[in-house]
This record gives sequence, C-alpha cells and structure tokens, in this order.
Amino acid sequence: MRHATRIFTRRLCASLAALSLLTACSGIQPLPSAAPHQPFTTDPGQYQYLIGPGDGLSIFVWRNPDVSSSVTVRPDGRITTPLVEDVMAANKTPTQLARDLEKALGSYIKDPIVTVTATGFVGPYSEQVRVVGEAAKPQSLSYRQNMTLLDVMIAVGGLTEFADGNDALVVRIVGGKQQQYSVRLEDLIKDGDISANAELLPGDVIIIPEAFF
Repeated sequence: MRHATRIFTRRLCASLAALSLLTACSGIQPLPSAAPHQPFTTDPGQYQYLIGPGDGLSIFVWRNPDVSSSVTVRPDGRITTPLVEDVMAANKTPTQLARDLEKALGSYIKDPIVTVTATGFVGPYSEQVRVVGEAAKPQSLSYRQNMTLLDVMIAVGGLTEFADGNDALVVRIVGGKQQQYSVRLEDLIKDGDISANAELLPGDVIIIPEAFF
C-alpha cells in the first residue's frame, strides 16, 4: 500500500511539472512566492505567548458581567465583544489586548478593569513550528517555550521508515533572511543521541527528506 502511494505521489509530481510547463506556455502567471515572515520571538528565554486566529479568549470586565464574554479570534485576527467591535487581537499578548479593551470600553464604562485569558492555543502563523516531509504525522505545532527537536518529533510521531532523518534541515528566518541548519533526527530518535537534540525557535520549519535506496 505504501509502495503504491509512493508511485502515485511521483506520478502526481510529474503531472504537476507538466502542468507548470503548460501554464508557462499559455501565459498564465503563477502565484508569487510568499515572503518569509520574521517571527515575533527570537529568544526562547523572552518568549511570551501571542494571540493568533482561532484562539479562544475569555474576557472578564470587573463589575460588568454584561460586558464580559468568551470569544474566538476570527481569521482576520480581530474580535468583537459587547460595546466594542473589530478589535485587533492577533499578535498581542493577553495583557496587551486587555489594555486595548480598557481604552475602548472607557467611552462607556468608568475606569474599566479588563482581564483576558487565553483558553485555546493556536498562536500566530509566524510563531508556529512546521514539520514537513517524512514525518509520521506532518503538521504545524504551536510553539512552546524552550521547545526542542525531540519535543517536536514526539508530537509528530517520529520518522517514517523511508525517512533520511540525518539529512533533515531546520529552515529559520534570521534577521529577515532564510537560513538552513542540518540536524540528525535519526541519531536523536533511533539511537537516543541526546547531543543531536537542539532548541527550536518560533517559525522554524523542519524538512525531512526521503531516503534514496
């Protein structure tokens, strides 16, 4: 079954390549490549959780239960609460958002005191760690303070039997520029070589290639 899937994948790639050639000949323009996004956190020791689309938020306004609410951050990063519409929540800490809501509510309530608590943790896309290629469960993960390669590989279920783990790469944006770092995932996972472990940063992309037999 796995062999059949690999054959299908290779045929699909060939078909896509042919389609790309046809697109070029027909004058249809391809989508532009996405520009690399600088992550907000570049030092694990200074990490503070930032709100992202899809996060659940509990908003408590002291002595004003009618204005308190629970909301989900919309895909555009904004929220709507009683008396306040379309407040940008994404890329802010809960404390920063609380201060913004206090300012907005100040037009209706005298000296409002707001507390914002995150009840779901997705985070901004620029802060997520992504694993692609020959992982058992490729996915995006919310960054956690002091997250390491080992933590991520446990979360994605390790490597597939076809992975070339010791040729894996970590792609990271540093100073607005993309850099690549080699990592030894096979030594880390299969041999228990803790020296192969490494600390990750928000926005890292782990690319695990397929081995050529």
